[in-house]
Amino acid sequence: MIVDFRKQQREHPPIHIDGTVVERVASFKFLGIHITDKLNWSTHTDSIVKKAQQRLFNLRRLKKFGLSPKALTNFYRCTIESILAGCITAWYGNCSALNRKALQRVVMSTQRITGGKLPALQDTYTTRCYRKAIKIIKDINHPSHCLFTPLSSRRRGQYRCIKAGTERLKNSFYLKAIRLLNSHH
Repeated sequence: MIVDFRKQQREHPPIHIDGTVVERVASFKFLGIHITDKLNWSTHTDSIVKKAQQRLFNLRRLKKFGLSPKALTNFYRCTIESILAGCITAWYGNCSALNRKALQRVVMSTQRITGGKLPALQDTYTTRCYRKAIKIIKDINHPSHCLFTPLSSRRRGQYRCIKAGTERLKNSFYLKAIRLLNSHH
């Protein structure tokens, strides 16, 4: 797979490893995330919405069997939310509004089934970004630790924001995490 956002598309020569041509693909699955050559997340969100809907079927059956709302919510958190929020800090920030709506529809369906209020996926994303940023800041050996540069001592708790030239970078985990950290102080 080749990710190339240049305005003038160029023909890329084939890549060889040990004399064998490497097959070029438009998308692939890596650590449970579907990545495309355009770096949009439609393939990934379609996949996880499909998985979540299969598990919603089981949730509906459990409700018919008379499980309590608390047990239904626990089932949601273990089997559905874990799918929806898997590696959410990597992909949700650059997800399209249409994809976010499809994901949130799963949460809304679950709320109707369980009869309880559940956190929106946007809130889950924000919480996980903040927690991950705190972990990176505390671990000086983390490869991304250097991206969280504190500002002067007068502005304690504030971090230098990376200049973003594109919306993709602006919506990335690092810039979102820095904005969250700066807004909490």
